[in-house]
Amino acid sequence: MSLLELAFLNEGKQRLSFRLEKVFYELDTNPAFRIIPLTTDIAYEMAAMGNALRDPGDRVIVATARVHRLRLLTADQRIIESDLVPVVE
Repeated sequence: MSLLELAFLNEGKQRLSFRLEKVFYELDTNPAFRIIPLTTDIAYEMAAMGNALRDPGDRVIVATARVHRLRLLTADQRIIESDLVPVVE
């Protein structure tokens, strides 16, 4: 979902200050990054969270972190305050 959000930001009024192609290339080739696909487990986790988060993108990101037992690096106050997933602020 974060990849889609980057792509949408690049299309909209808030043009990114970096080249999207360069970021996607780095994500694809740098072993420090791992793209996690959307799975049925993640979709199920998203559904199980109820209405704790309204933004569908945030819900997918949080559900992915929960399924994979990951900590999120975020400044999003809604995610932080939800206490649904461990975060690094």
